[in-house]
Amino acid sequence: MATGPVSAGNVGSGREGNYTFALTVLTSLFFMWGFITCLNDILIPHLKAAFGLNYVQTMLIQFTFFTAYFIVSIPSGSIVEKVGYKRGIVIGLIVAGVGCMLFYPAAATRVYGLFLGALFVLASGITLLQVAANPYVAILGSPQTASSRLNLTQAFNSLGTTIAPIIGSALILSTAAKSAERIALLSSNEQIAYMAAEASSVQVPYIGLATILFIIAAVFAIIKLPEIEASDSESSSGGNHDTLHHSAWGYRHLVLGAIGIFVYVGGEVSIGSFLVNYLNQDFIAGLSEAEAGKYVSLYWGGAMVGRFFGAITLSGKKTTKSYILLGLILPVAFLLAFYNTKDVGDSLVYVTFAAVNLGMFLIARGIPGRTLAMLAFGAATLVVATMSLSGAPAMWSVLAVGMFNSIMFPTIFTLAIDGLGKHTGQGSGILCAAIVGGALVPLAQGFFADRIGIQHAFFLPVLCYMYIAYYGLKGHIPVFAKR
Repeated sequence: MATGPVSAGNVGSGREGNYTFALTVLTSLFFMWGFITCLNDILIPHLKAAFGLNYVQTMLIQFTFFTAYFIVSIPSGSIVEKVGYKRGIVIGLIVAGVGCMLFYPAAATRVYGLFLGALFVLASGITLLQVAANPYVAILGSPQTASSRLNLTQAFNSLGTTIAPIIGSALILSTAAKSAERIALLSSNEQIAYMAAEASSVQVPYIGLATILFIIAAVFAIIKLPEIEASDSESSSGGNHDTLHHSAWGYRHLVLGAIGIFVYVGGEVSIGSFLVNYLNQDFIAGLSEAEAGKYVSLYWGGAMVGRFFGAITLSGKKTTKSYILLGLILPVAFLLAFYNTKDVGDSLVYVTFAAVNLGMFLIARGIPGRTLAMLAFGAATLVVATMSLSGAPAMWSVLAVGMFNSIMFPTIFTLAIDGLGKHTGQGSGILCAAIVGGALVPLAQGFFADRIGIQHAFFLPVLCYMYIAYYGLKGHIPVFAKR
């Protein structure tokens, strides 16, 4: 294990086997921030009921969380440049842990503003983690396989988003379901006490998360990781192009990539944020909040399935082993669906969408831009379908979007920082700042949902996916690349 400074030039030489341990421990970070971020989808219906909020007020949860990315990302880039990737990760974990702890007094006082403040602190820590970890994984190996490598670690991020709704529904939404049945029988004072208990149901889960984050921070402070200098990294087209511009803002493919991150996160979070309430509609599925929370797991679980597809197909390896691994992912998708639905027919529907998703990966032949464009068109088509249909077809169409979201973030990210060299840190900060799309797009969708209904408000994610398709086809091509 290398412990001293290692240039990205050496990293790019293809000696990826030296960094297996580093990639393994970094995977835990991706899992944790995926888990924490997806808990917002459970908090939304819970706090909506607890505080009697409308959709716009409820979307302040996502607005606050993702606004932190916009405010904190650029300073985080400066922190990482000064203290390095490893120390940046440790600081991010500690800040996120403090944010989780703040949920305890917020729940005790039942003040909605304190919940939002705790979310901001929590998101600030996760922002620093993303600014440090994403480019670190991208340059920790050959630039040609950066997209595959980041997709692999992001797959475990999706594992966290898959598990979070299941656990969150059991610990948080189940309390809300019980209160709804009893509250009508209680006196006014008893109702107030019961609602206080409902708000406090978030205390134990978030204190537990804080403990885990502090433990991981201690582990990262002790272990030794390679020190990578991004200034020597090469682009996937060959050579170092960081002398073309004085800052990362001068690279067109980075700026367009930042817009891509903005609309991707906005579209993905908008869909996830409304899923519980959407599936609760009688003309869609008529599920209770607790039941719908479990189905949210299939949306985020689809992203995990797709990212494993992407990690294999985008690696450029076309071996018998790789095709066997691709085939084994389909049974995993079936088991995921069956665990949540307990229905063989529904599970087969889910696997059918997974097979279509895999087919698109194979048709794209491991070319990142082409893969991105094809999946974006697929996601847009599915959202249009859920807007046009009702019942089970509408439900499964929207849940399947997660599979097509899968490789969008890591692929846009790696295409956008391609060839930035010494500007990679600044570029990462810009891209992470663009995650503020997760704050603004859901808020806009909440505005339309209050006026035209949840189903028709999904037109916003459709527009987001159409832009991503453009970026995959043309927008990602650097001016210095051979066309």
